[in-house]
Amino acid sequence: MANERLRGAIIESGLTLEQVAERLGVSAKTVERWINEPKRQPYRRFKYAAASLLQCEMSYLWPQERTSAEVTEAGNAELIKLYPHRSVVPNRLWPQLYAGATRQFDVLVYSGFWLTEDAAFHQVVKEKSSAGVTVRFMLGDPDSAAVATRGADEGIGAAMASKIRNALVNYAPLFGLPGVEFRLHATTLYNSIYRADDEMLANGHLYGVGAYMAPVLHIQRIPGGELFDAYAESVERVWETARPISSPTDLGGSSA
Repeated sequence: MANERLRGAIIESGLTLEQVAERLGVSAKTVERWINEPKRQPYRRFKYAAASLLQCEMSYLWPQERTSAEVTEAGNAELIKLYPHRSVVPNRLWPQLYAGATRQFDVLVYSGFWLTEDAAFHQVVKEKSSAGVTVRFMLGDPDSAAVATRGADEGIGAAMASKIRNALVNYAPLFGLPGVEFRLHATTLYNSIYRADDEMLANGHLYGVGAYMAPVLHIQRIPGGELFDAYAESVERVWETARPISSPTDLGGSSA
């Protein structure tokens, strides 16, 4: 049975299938399949985008989806605590967070230099390595355009790249440990993300402000929530495009 609600919403909007497809970044044939083959569900990001474009509740266009109020309620339950800026987060929280990791241990930053000087954090990494947990570090490629832009945005210029190089030097004892992997990324990073299994700290990036003065969300994954998974998916996208390195000096072949 065709998705007549979606068809009707498109007609009501006055847009053609081609116009809808162009604005969503898909082909017109894909939009046709969403209408005529309801079992072929769009990715969630396209559902949100289509609902916004057509000014409808996502749950109206796809009745199996929850209402925005239900999504919001679940999102509120995911939030453990909001810190107005990173400098007020208790220093012990990072090693405590990672101490509970049994499956996933991710650090996504440009430099995260302050964390490299935390002896308790280094100890947790070594313990998790011994326990067989995969530990993934994603730092900015110091030679990339994204890092240069972030340095300029913060008003510290080339010091951002230097902080990354220094962070890698501080992490030297961790290279080669079982299950510990380092990669360099060249993405525009909107948040530094520190994930341990189903909890994470997401440190926002603000233009012209160092990350230590930006807000931090302490969130957890709960059934029906989407906030945690949105951040977690972004970590995976960065990891897939990042370049593995085997030592602190393995910086050749920049992806800038």
